[in-house]
Amino acid sequence: MLGIIVAATSIALIINLILKKVHLPTIIGYILTGTIIAYVFDLHEAVNNHELREIAEFGVVFLMFTIGLEFSLNHLKKMRREVFLTGSLQILVTALFVFLIARYIIGLETQTSLIVGMALSLSSTAIVLKTFNETKEITKPHGRRVLGILIMQDIAVIPILLMISFFSMKGDASLTFTIGKTVLAAIILLSLLYFAGKYLLEPFLRYVSLTRSDELFVASVLLLAVGSAYLAYYFGFSYSLGAFIAGMMIAETKFKHQVEADLIPFRNILLGIFFITVGMQINFKVIYDYAWIIAMLLPAVMALKFGVIYALVRYEDNKRVAFKTALSLIQIGEFSLAILELARSQSLIDTTYSQILIVTIVISMILTPIILKNLSKAAAKLIPEDVMMITNTHNVSEDTENHVIVLGYGRFGQTIVEELKAFGQKYVILEHNVKFYQIGKDRGEPIIFGNAAQRHILNSLNITKSSAVIVAVNNPEVLYLICEAVGELTHNSKTIVTVTSEAEKEHLKGLDLEHVIVATNQIAKAVVDEVMYCRLSNS
Repeated sequence: MLGIIVAATSIALIINLILKKVHLPTIIGYILTGTIIAYVFDLHEAVNNHELREIAEFGVVFLMFTIGLEFSLNHLKKMRREVFLTGSLQILVTALFVFLIARYIIGLETQTSLIVGMALSLSSTAIVLKTFNETKEITKPHGRRVLGILIMQDIAVIPILLMISFFSMKGDASLTFTIGKTVLAAIILLSLLYFAGKYLLEPFLRYVSLTRSDELFVASVLLLAVGSAYLAYYFGFSYSLGAFIAGMMIAETKFKHQVEADLIPFRNILLGIFFITVGMQINFKVIYDYAWIIAMLLPAVMALKFGVIYALVRYEDNKRVAFKTALSLIQIGEFSLAILELARSQSLIDTTYSQILIVTIVISMILTPIILKNLSKAAAKLIPEDVMMITNTHNVSEDTENHVIVLGYGRFGQTIVEELKAFGQKYVILEHNVKFYQIGKDRGEPIIFGNAAQRHILNSLNITKSSAVIVAVNNPEVLYLICEAVGELTHNSKTIVTVTSEAEKEHLKGLDLEHVIVATNQIAKAVVDEVMYCRLSNS
């Protein structure tokens, strides 16, 4: 066993070092590691080991716990539409389409078709949220949509598993009893977690923190995460649902950030194990024998999920948010693997069908990190931002000069504008996002709606007579196009650009920009300046 652990660690390290060189996520490396060790050590049957599955699942548990830390009860209340309406409709509509195809075109049994439909309606919480956490996409509009749908999918696992249990039962009395028992268990679980979180959690963490022992604090955090997960499991629900609720409880306390920092190492290690077990389920014999079925099934399911999610989100939001949300969730998730395995063990689905679906699911999960990595780039190229019938209330006169042009009125742009106001500097704002344009318009700002990458719009702002052009855009691909357009008109002599990292600065290298500010460098400098000031003050 120790030899397998050493080999798996070595393989994962080597593969991920290579993948980092080509800017691919470590998730793919872990999945490939699982496939390699499954064949080298003949571990295909080991993946069905109950203990290994539970250890691997705790990676998802800790992930959901840390996601809960970012979304308090107030956040969840604000997201109730995304969770309960959009999320529920996505599951039901997708499952219905799959059920009709499986039952009336493929000819599967009614119960089997229902199980397959429900399983394929779920997406990967582990991959999507891990990637979105790393890229900070979780805080963006499409990230909020994605999170809401995934939370509902996690909740939906409970009735899906109950459905499989019902199909294995006989008699209406058992069915009624099981439903009543589940509802009662849900009420008790939520009540316990809510009152413990509201009245006991903060005093407990405060008492532990007074010991000034990092070891005890970390142990307490692990107890809270694992204990909440086990409590949910004890009442018949998924581990991750209990962990998510516990995370939301802690988010209401002042210990939120310390808890998150202590838990991340455990989360990442266990997530690695989870993805290795996913890779262990890749069976090349099944792929070879049923390649044509998998080749048809995979794009068909992904296209169906994209269409359903896009239509639901587009009804309430713009095309770009709908596109990003749908593209993020086209894969099939890890809970689908558990559902199919349970259905197979209860003889509710044929073993061959189960294997075909499992391989299809795992391939979709392998493709997901690549899709998510190119999400913004694909959206920028394929889906232009929605243009509404907007009448600009502000026009720049031909004799305007020595003004500052602010390209972008997001959070950063709004902060820049406030600073310009404080100095009494004349400015004009150009914004292409309808939401931010409306915010500026409501505040009475000199704001114009338009695409900053279009030269004729930049000319309408008297850009050649301006004293400075501040580019406040956080999309690297769009940023390059804007700087390119500005550079053709001003040679970028008065363009000021902020980027988040040195890698983004390197991306703009060919544009001959004189003023590129790397945010992380400026923050680091400010912190060091404060440290030196404190030293001088205390000496």
